[in-house]
Amino acid sequence: MKKALKLTGIVVGVLVVLLFVAFKVIQANTKKASPEATVEYKQNGAEISVFYNRPSKKGRVIFGGLEPYGKVWRTGANEATTFTTNKDLTIGGKPLPAGKYTLWTIPEKDTWTVIFNGKQYSWGVNFDQVASREAEADVLQIQVPVEVQNPPLEQFTISFDESVPAMVLAWDATRVSVPLK
Repeated sequence: MKKALKLTGIVVGVLVVLLFVAFKVIQANTKKASPEATVEYKQNGAEISVFYNRPSKKGRVIFGGLEPYGKVWRTGANEATTFTTNKDLTIGGKPLPAGKYTLWTIPEKDTWTVIFNGKQYSWGVNFDQVASREAEADVLQIQVPVEVQNPPLEQFTISFDESVPAMVLAWDATRVSVPLK
């Protein structure tokens, strides 16, 4: 009986290690296709940081194709994109308290809905590839117009435009600016 329990424990232990290694290999390969990035913005004592993963176009139709119009997008790849601020902000005329949020968008042809959600999610989508966002945790939503990005960008990029100031989301021929104050 002791021998059977010991053997079962060893088998379970080996399986756990193999599954962990397999997960890490899959995660590493996923990260190669959509590498991690962090962008930061500092002004007047405010420090904003955005962590996201950068998928590539690879000849695909992005908005209205890979990312359908009218559906919640995790605004990047892999893990949910996070937006952190140490100060209260005004975004599109609406207040956003200091804190850490997940960033979601609903792309449309002419406007996007940008969503700051108060819940942290380990991955941006579930097993059915549907966005993990829970709408009841939304803290702020704004709509912003779509601009033409020229030249088109191969890789999804989040940046800050200090002259406005705004957070800019750009990929392919699409660009949206999220006004910050």
